[in-house]
Amino acid sequence: MAYEIEFDPDALKDLRKLDRPVQRRLVDFLKERVAPLDDPRALGEALAGAKLGSYWKYRVGDWRIICDIQDKRIVVRVLRVGNRKDVYR
Repeated sequence: MAYEIEFDPDALKDLRKLDRPVQRRLVDFLKERVAPLDDPRALGEALAGAKLGSYWKYRVGDWRIICDIQDKRIVVRVLRVGNRKDVYR
């Protein structure tokens, strides 16, 4: 059972600000590594804290992809995309 990748409008805005090769690398990671998994939690790491505790992060080099995994809808919703020094703010 493959998961569908869905982008939040803010995540698309973040993604469009990045260089084209970085955009391709991040989108390819989501399509090729995360989407085909039966459980997208097999990759990445859960975030901690009161504000971000229900979200999941994927690391691609110096870039981070913050997602909300919705098991009932079989969707990985991308909420933020950015460099590791800025994405958690």
